[in-house]
Amino acid sequence: MPGEEAMPDTLRRSPKKAQRTWVKAHDSAVETYGEGRRAHQTAFAALKHSFEKVGDHWEPKQESGPSDKQAKRGAGDKRTSTASGVDANASKQHLYDLAKQLDVPGRSSMTKQELVDALQKANKKKTAKARAK
Repeated sequence: MPGEEAMPDTLRRSPKKAQRTWVKAHDSAVETYGEGRRAHQTAFAALKHSFEKVGDHWEPKQESGPSDKQAKRGAGDKRTSTASGVDANASKQHLYDLAKQLDVPGRSSMTKQELVDALQKANKKKTAKARAK
């Protein structure tokens, strides 16, 4: 299935560059691995180097690079959990600013990891709300 057809809704609400990045990586991964989970994971890994999930869509990151421990580590036998599109390697101030934008309660007293977790939760909530429309 071409990336354009397999594109998740969160990307359809995102900038065209994010869409192109995902489609190009997805289609390349399909040629290499075949259609399925691995192609989608590869496409999201490529996307997360330049974009981060904010609410129900993806926005360009301030600095490109791996977004979490899994992306930084790369391929291998051992898997770690991902930050679900949150740029866990961003500064605490950046994460706080996103939490403020998404109106996350209690953000001023949160640690960096708590901000990452709260942003993941807020993103899931916004995405679910957008899908329900």
